Amino acid sequence: MYLVTGATGNVGSEVVRALHAGGEDVAALVRQTPLAGAWLAGVETRSGDLSDATTLRDAWDGIQALFLLPGYDATPTILRDARAAGVQRVVLLSGFSAGSGDLSNAITAYMARSESAVRDAGLSWTILRPVAFMSNALRWRDKLRAGDVLRLPFASVRTASIDPFDLAAVAVAALRDDRHNGQVLSPTGPASLLPSDQVSTLAEVLGRDLRFEAQPNDEARSEMLKTTPPAYVDAFFDFYVAGSLDESQVNDTVVEITGRPPRTFEEWARRHATDFV
Repeated sequence: MYLVTGATGNVGSEVVRALHAGGEDVAALVRQTPLAGAWLAGVETRSGDLSDATTLRDAWDGIQALFLLPGYDATPTILRDARAAGVQRVVLLSGFSAGSGDLSNAITAYMARSESAVRDAGLSWTILRPVAFMSNALRWRDKLRAGDVLRLPFASVRTASIDPFDLAAVAVAALRDDRHNGQVLSPTGPASLLPSDQVSTLAEVLGRDLRFEAQPNDEARSEMLKTTPPAYVDAFFDFYVAGSLDESQVNDTVVEITGRPPRTFEEWARRHATDFV
């Protein structure tokens, strides 16, 4: 059986669906159970909080492989307990910036710490370092509900954003067999796009006359600080203003592992069009 953490999130939920569709026994880790109507028949829910390893003590029964989110101080203890309970393999969701080793960046640092914990846990492991997610566009919902102007930060930054559906397919491949043990995989989408490109595509999909406006950095920082800790805001500005992170490169990881090309942003947008209503 597979245990999927972050099972209610954009990536974890896709991992649950992909495993279930492949006929695998899968348990979704959630903070509270049950979640009525949240899962397909046959998908088990188990409760636990990644910030407290003691809450997972009853979650390991029958689990052989684990899909793990990064960024928790309890990760080393969680992995130790998982190994003691018979878990054999872990696939960690990390991020592209972890490869830089720049621990002064708060986001890079928490991902790097999680990667180190996974490597030291004595389990078979695979690390995923994707670029930005296409689903990040869902952050624009409130602005779209307010009007047709999308005033967005980091206007000149290109990213080869990936559909979480494709990232999950790569994760499932790494969970199901040992061909990717000890590997660091960096899946991307099929094209490197500017924010304005994504807005244009979304306008076509939604049938709306959307207009993109570049948000000045000072305005963007002020807006982000309303919902995001300062250290993480600084990290994003380090990535996308100072230019410490380049997510524009397109990799062949998805097609090499799954045998099919990754989905385009247009395909993602059409699949999620109703989420913007």
